[in-house]
Parts: sequence; C-alpha cells; structure tokens
Amino acid sequence: MNDDLTLALALADAADAITMRSFRSTFAVRTKADRSPVTEVDEAVERAIRDALERERPEDGIIGEELGVAAAAPGRRNWIIDPIDGTKNFVRGVPVFGTLIALDGEVGVVSAPALHRRWWAARGEGAFCNGARIRVSAVASIENAMIASIDDSYAALVRACAHVRGFGDFWSHMLVAEGAAEIGIDPVVSHWDMAAVQVIVEEAGGRFTDYAGRARPDGGSGVSTNGLLHEEVLRWLKK
Repeated sequence: MNDDLTLALALADAADAITMRSFRSTFAVRTKADRSPVTEVDEAVERAIRDALERERPEDGIIGEELGVAAAAPGRRNWIIDPIDGTKNFVRGVPVFGTLIALDGEVGVVSAPALHRRWWAARGEGAFCNGARIRVSAVASIENAMIASIDDSYAALVRACAHVRGFGDFWSHMLVAEGAAEIGIDPVVSHWDMAAVQVIVEEAGGRFTDYAGRARPDGGSGVSTNGLLHEEVLRWLKK
C-alpha cells in the first residue's frame, strides 16, 4: 500500500471518529448560500483533515467543500475533501453519509462509518471494500441492469433498466464498483463529490465520466457504470 493511500485511510479514521461521536446527537446546522445544509461536524471533520495534511503533506494543496481552497504551487498535487457527503442524511439520523478523500486522481477513499463500510483505491493497485477486492459486474444490457439512482432528468433510462434503487450520493457509485449495480448517476455535483468516486470505480474495472463523456470529476455531473454499458447510458442521457 503506497504512503498516500495509507495517509488517506488514517485521515478517514480521524473523520469517522468525529462523525460518529456526533451522529444522532445535537449539533449546530446552518443553511449555505446554495440552500444546502452544513453542520459544525462537517467543518470539524474538514478542519481535522486539513490540519493533518498541513503537517504530513505541507507541499500539497487542499480543495475542500466547506473551507475553500488552499492552492498548491503550479505542478503540485491537490487533496480533494468532502467532509460529509450526505449531510442531509446525517442531520436526519440516516446512516447513509460518508467522508470522501482523494488525491488528484491517484487515491480515493470513501468511508461510511454508520454503514460499517469503507471503500478505497490507488492507481494500479485495485479497489477494495473493507479489505476485500471489489470488481464491477459483467451485465452487458440495459434491460438486465440495475440503476442505483433516480432523477426525473433521466426517467426514460430508469424505465429501461430491469431494477431501480434510489440510493443517492456516494453509495450509488460504490454499488457500481462492488458489482451490485451497473449504473450510478449524479446530474449536478461538485469536484469533491466525485474525485474519490472516480478512482474507486475505475480501479474496480468500471468507467466514470461526466455527462459529456469526459473522464473528469470536476465536470459538474457524474456517471459511473460497469464500463460495458457506459456509451449506451450516455446516449440515453442525451435523449
């Protein structure tokens, strides 16, 4: 296991300790300008990760959802952090939330402590969940596929699939990486939502792009598939 992945997993341990101390407890919540909620726990997690990175990787930059960008020098690396993906779930006591940590397309960690699951990957080293190697499915037709997310903007695709489950946030993409589903879609997302997801899905043998088919996490949308269905899924999204 490379040093950057080892560090990312240690950062996830620290994040999990903070979120689980507060989950289903009392904490301050406010509404951001985009009308999404943020809690003092989101900010505490991101601050703890940033503090650790500033000690361990002072030459690297940091991009975080809640506390902004600490830019690296040109040509240097960036860590991308979503302290709590699924904040609305966290606020309501729903266990589907996680901390997402990525390093510039090379390392990805998604840790969901209330689900007792953690996914991780590093380039060239494969993808794992709770220590076990994971791989996408071999389903090769939309008619037999499970789509793990629901949105009115791609209702025709949803109807074309054999099975539909509305898991949302990081989980739909991790189900694709595990081979439990074939399609996970987010029509509106930010860089920190997808950076870790991309590495894990691709290392599991799948494919990740934005709606335009670009393999980048900062394109404003996210599509994960088992790879076999990807081009067909993109065609459906354009209908």
